[in-house]
Amino acid sequence: MEPIQFVKPDIEYAELLPLLLVLGGAVVGVVLEAVLPRGRRRLPQLVLTAAVLVAALVSTVVVGLGLDERAGGAARGLVGAEGSVIVDGPTVYLWGLLLVFALGGVALFAERSLEGGVSAFTGQAAALPGSDSERDASTRGLEHTEVYPLLLFAVGGMLLFPASGDLLTMFVALEVLSLPLYLLCGLARRRRLLSQEAAMKYFLLGAFSSGFFLYGAALVYGYAGSMTFAGINDAVRAGAGDHGLLLAGIALLSVGLLFKVGAVPFQAWTPDVYQGAPTAVTAFMAAGTKVAAFGALLRLFYVGLGAERWSWVPLLWVVAIASMVVGAVLAVVQSDVKRMLAYSSVAHTGFLLVGVLGVQSTGQLGEGQYTSLQGVLFYLTTYGFAMIGAFAIVTLVRDGSGEATSYERWAGLGRTSPLVAGAFAFFLLSMAGIPLTAGFIGKWAVFTSAMSAGAWPVVLVAIGSSIVAITFYVRHIRLMFFTDAAADGSGVVTRSSLVTSATVAVCLAATLVLGVLPGPVLEIVTNTGDFIR
Repeated sequence: MEPIQFVKPDIEYAELLPLLLVLGGAVVGVVLEAVLPRGRRRLPQLVLTAAVLVAALVSTVVVGLGLDERAGGAARGLVGAEGSVIVDGPTVYLWGLLLVFALGGVALFAERSLEGGVSAFTGQAAALPGSDSERDASTRGLEHTEVYPLLLFAVGGMLLFPASGDLLTMFVALEVLSLPLYLLCGLARRRRLLSQEAAMKYFLLGAFSSGFFLYGAALVYGYAGSMTFAGINDAVRAGAGDHGLLLAGIALLSVGLLFKVGAVPFQAWTPDVYQGAPTAVTAFMAAGTKVAAFGALLRLFYVGLGAERWSWVPLLWVVAIASMVVGAVLAVVQSDVKRMLAYSSVAHTGFLLVGVLGVQSTGQLGEGQYTSLQGVLFYLTTYGFAMIGAFAIVTLVRDGSGEATSYERWAGLGRTSPLVAGAFAFFLLSMAGIPLTAGFIGKWAVFTSAMSAGAWPVVLVAIGSSIVAITFYVRHIRLMFFTDAAADGSGVVTRSSLVTSATVAVCLAATLVLGVLPGPVLEIVTNTGDFIR
């Protein structure tokens, strides 16, 4: 009997460098937690995290510029890590987007001036809320610097999620991005019971959704005999196996992914988690998780299940319509800013799903129209900047108990702090899709793509939901500028540090530029090409 010969795996380290940098930086961050005294950890962790993200962003640009053409120029990139990681145009674009949003998250994590010299994260997470241990940790100004390596691990999972080449890698990425977020959501310095409740709800529901995803992966593997998207696509085209097994697998996989994007009926966690988590975590999570999860959803449905389009398209029709209607209607009745933005996020999930339903081939489009992939990528760009900027402003509006998220505390804010109120109003107008904002161009891109695919009933519902959404956005603007403050005084806008101000300014500039001069970014999105199939 001949001995079994070991074949060394061929890993494309240069192309995978952004991913390796982030995960390697997270491991180094854990080592720093172990070797440095608690009082000296913050600055090294902050410098390490920022440096790793900047280096990963630079390497992403270099990787993107060096991708080789494939499929006659329709796609660019390579299949790496023995087929487990796909580095193509859409992957690199999503990597760049995630790293930019992660830098914004780091800036908000580093804010200390709003809480009197300490961060927004609790000083002793293991202490019971209201206990002597918690009060002692608060008095001593302690804080958990573990949030920085946790953020890097979450970013690493987000980078791997849309780049996955098979279902098993996608599941691993899902867990790597989710577990740190469960922890981060429960680390708020103020309103700790609410924060812990949010973390527990997110963890329990997330665990269920992960189970659904894994079970769906097993069923699809039973049908196709392969975990890779290319193998699944070949099996679907060949029509082999039990078709019912495939349909059940698609349904279960959809549950796991639709939970992460916060689509109806899997959105129950969204308002509670957005409200209870530290607002810096909410900002990072609202943008980053949506980008990564939609990237993974697009790759699964377009690459692995593209030949089964007519089985999953009706499902997404129903989910998109439900998400837009439920998100817009429930946002109208909210009285808390963070919950309003959460339900707004649910509605935006529906708008993005409208784009997923669009035309995938450029040959089926007219001049000036964009494919569904291009439309969704641009929409994710506009959505992320608006969400991070809006939540960054929420951290500034405060009263004696901390962040003032109740509507009544925002009354008259436009008179006392016109710049802050004006910036928040601009973000809301972009989310509403008002012309000359990034949100308008994003909605136009996804709506026209869906119309080209014949999904006009969904587009009509999307337009109606957008009109409903305008009501609660404009109502909040009216509250800030045209309503008198309460007799006991309005929320006080405290002076922020340079990092939060810079974050708001960058998001504001991006939202304006993407609305007035979207051409350069649309050209980048167009040049990303298609997924490697």
